Amino acid sequence: MTLPEQRQPAIRVTLLPRDTNPHGTIFGGVILSYIDQAGAIETRLHGADRVVTVAMEKVVFHAPVYVGDLVSFYGELVRLGRTSITVKVVVEAAPPSAGATPRRVTEAEITYVNVDPTGKPVPVRRTTPRARGTARP
Repeated sequence: MTLPEQRQPAIRVTLLPRDTNPHGTIFGGVILSYIDQAGAIETRLHGADRVVTVAMEKVVFHAPVYVGDLVSFYGELVRLGRTSITVKVVVEAAPPSAGATPRRVTEAEITYVNVDPTGKPVPVRRTTPRARGTARP
């Protein structure tokens, strides 16, 4: 399996038979759950501490995902507001066979709001974006 080296996914998983729908492909709700998690991880790289999902827009399922596929979820900042962050998540899947090329299967845009422990919106800390895998300051 050939994986892109220049970028790191927020999440990478292998999907299992329990994740299938009646058609034998991966249930879209499973993909949406991982998209939401990957987007939330991306917000932390841009200064958010605790986020809640406000909207999931422009979800497009391009191709099915199959049992055993290695599925990667890549986040990218779209917009940084005072208390909100919008992130695009692109999902790629590759079969487990050697030399397989990942294919784009889904993408979505998600808006989150940074909140305090009581759920009240609070400003996002303005920081220099970090790379995945680096420690928080």
